[in-house]
Amino acid sequence: MDVRLFNTLSRSIEKLEPINDNEIRMYHCGPTVYDYAHVGNLRAFIVNDTLRRTLEYLNYNVKQVMNITDVDDKMIARARQEGVTIQALAREYTNFLLADFKALNILTPHKIPHATEHIGGMVVMIEKLIRDGYAYTTSDGIYFDVTKSKNYGSLAQLDLDASTESRIESTGEKRSHRDFALWKFESKDDNGVAYDASFGRGRPGWHIECSEMACDSLGETIDIHTGGVDLIFPHHTNEIAQSEAVNKKPFVRTWVHTEFVMIDGQKMSKSLGNHTTLKTVTERGFSPLSFRYFVLGTHYRSKLNFTWDALDGAQNALKKLNESFRELPDGGTPVPTELANFENALCNDMHITWVLARIWQILKEEPSIPPADKKATILEFDKVLGLGLVNVKKETIPSNIVALAKAREEARKNKDWIKSDKIREEINSLGWSVEDTDKGPKIIRLDVQE
Repeated sequence: MDVRLFNTLSRSIEKLEPINDNEIRMYHCGPTVYDYAHVGNLRAFIVNDTLRRTLEYLNYNVKQVMNITDVDDKMIARARQEGVTIQALAREYTNFLLADFKALNILTPHKIPHATEHIGGMVVMIEKLIRDGYAYTTSDGIYFDVTKSKNYGSLAQLDLDASTESRIESTGEKRSHRDFALWKFESKDDNGVAYDASFGRGRPGWHIECSEMACDSLGETIDIHTGGVDLIFPHHTNEIAQSEAVNKKPFVRTWVHTEFVMIDGQKMSKSLGNHTTLKTVTERGFSPLSFRYFVLGTHYRSKLNFTWDALDGAQNALKKLNESFRELPDGGTPVPTELANFENALCNDMHITWVLARIWQILKEEPSIPPADKKATILEFDKVLGLGLVNVKKETIPSNIVALAKAREEARKNKDWIKSDKIREEINSLGWSVEDTDKGPKIIRLDVQE
């Protein structure tokens, strides 16, 4: 079955055609590690993870690379503010990020290159751009001349009408306002963060970092490059320009972008001060997997409106899913027709929302499917969803709790409501709850993290 993904470059859904047989080389723009990742960032990482799981489920050999930006203006400013080195700052927040990944059941990328480990390769790329006439020197750095780039701005669908461009004044020594920094010469504001290069001591621009790390890790042309829609311009646009100028080959075949997380009608971002981290989410009583479920409930190309009420709804839904799944017996076989429909949804631009909806239909509306087969089928779905259902086990209820629940039920039959309430309180104090249902009392452990 052909995988079809929306390619930002063509603005259309296209068949995925790997460069090398069944291998997919995939690069993800990682974070600048000067602070915690916010839930907008984490949505993109969950989408990246879902894409990897999708491709692996469909038997592709995936090589996933995600970079870490550990040198730039924000890193330098934050390190100065905290009185630490940028290296110490990067280690701290990289560790926080990987902890978030683990909590959200995000698979660790196969390779996580750090920008500071690739300065030499960036210098080599910039030297070639200078030699070939794509870059020029000013008093503060080396800049890429976008007029030398074929089809510059096609990813972002920029209007580069020559008459309009000619009327726009350049900034300082830049030939055009669109030209971007490949290298920034050392200055007093850099706090000593600088590296030697043939064209002058300094540090790399943001865009050249990803171009070099992607090329070094995956080759001159890669299958898939992902990121948030905010990276389409200028970051990904500039990556294409400099990479193709150096290698004289197409940089990326398929661009996959995740839409914004919105709050109060604005995109969530650190610069706007309206961001929320996973730490805040968990402190407010929500489990990380509830946030993952929340993210999966909206297609990756649609904006996601973040509210605490919506997250509460996702947590309740995941709790009910886990409870229903826990009651299903083991030993079943996945239903072939369900798996075929599942694969079709995955191949249709990762239609994960259909998968979630289908799980509920299987649980509630498909009496013809044996319970054990339902469980086996849903476990297959979760290989892509990543909700950790394989770890959801049927509870072994302690005998004393069962005895108390029976005593409470007897008190209820005798309409001894005072005794019934006291027994309920005792059950709760022991870490369990009892819920009255049409099928009788249901006992649940209170500290189960859903």
